[in-house]
Amino acid sequence: MEEQLANLQEIGLPEPVSYFPQTISWYIVLALVLLASLWMVWRWIRRWNSNHYRREALRELDVIEQAGQPLSRLPVLVKRAALAFAPREEVAALSADAWLHFLGSTCPGSDFTSEKGRLLLDLSYASPDKLDQLSPDQKRELFSLVRLWIRRHRAGL
Repeated sequence: MEEQLANLQEIGLPEPVSYFPQTISWYIVLALVLLASLWMVWRWIRRWNSNHYRREALRELDVIEQAGQPLSRLPVLVKRAALAFAPREEVAALSADAWLHFLGSTCPGSDFTSEKGRLLLDLSYASPDKLDQLSPDQKRELFSLVRLWIRRHRAGL
């Protein structure tokens, strides 16, 4: 019996299964997934870079709002943001109602022709003592309207 036990051999195990694809079609699928991922990252980076002016405008808006900067800086901020995404020939000369219409048309849901939107025009030409007469609610509504426009405006709407 010992002789028989001594002649026993281990059962041979199969080769481990590879995690790498075995056919060319899987390499093609892998390459397509990799290309699609690279394309999505490239588009995200492009969008991130193209929206740099928005982030800067929102930071400046926060400074104006929280640090008690003069409200007369708001119209300048909005005009600079508009010049960053729209052609200078279209935007630079706009004023009064044409300017408010442009702002409203580039951001659906914002009503710059209303009373709170018209405050933006008043800030451009108002004397400092008139700016002090704005109520905190009017200021808050104006800041929220400008913030909405900076975040959501789109060219060519």
